[in-house]
Amino acid sequence: MHAATTAAFRRPPHAGGFDLSPTWRALIAVSGGAMTLAIAIALARWGLGLTIDHSSTRHLAVIVHVATVIPAVPLGLYLMLTRKGGARHKLFGRIWIALMVTTALAAIFIRHINDGQFSFIHLFVPLALIGAWQTVTSARRGQLRKHRNHLLNLYLGALIIPGIFAFSGNRLMGAWLFG
Repeated sequence: MHAATTAAFRRPPHAGGFDLSPTWRALIAVSGGAMTLAIAIALARWGLGLTIDHSSTRHLAVIVHVATVIPAVPLGLYLMLTRKGGARHKLFGRIWIALMVTTALAAIFIRHINDGQFSFIHLFVPLALIGAWQTVTSARRGQLRKHRNHLLNLYLGALIIPGIFAFSGNRLMGAWLFG
């Protein structure tokens, strides 16, 4: 191949490509893929009328939370597993951070489940907000290793782990998936 042709196929040095180790890529792919599949099945069951009427769907905070967290799971998975540094990554990253901040803020107002009190799952709210801030500031400073680490923590610790709890017990997503 001609040198000019091969240069066109090279990634820019800042893009990083798939910058996760194979172990992290597998963990993200399996956890994010399983969560995305569970969400898709739950939504399909709800859309087909195969689920029970859940009282949570009457609360605005729950509606906002669900409407922002549902796209955050597959979008975050896409961002973690695809090429980094380009205009698409930056645009989708901004959208993802906006979804994460909105879903965390909406969660503050979801208290009807626990008699008006905060529950243990609310511990993930400050983790999500702090993680989102750290993710943005590290990216703006060009600290890409820190940016990646903050994103791993945010995706797994403030999205996947709380998502597992969302599918348990009498919570909305669990009722839609299993009910």
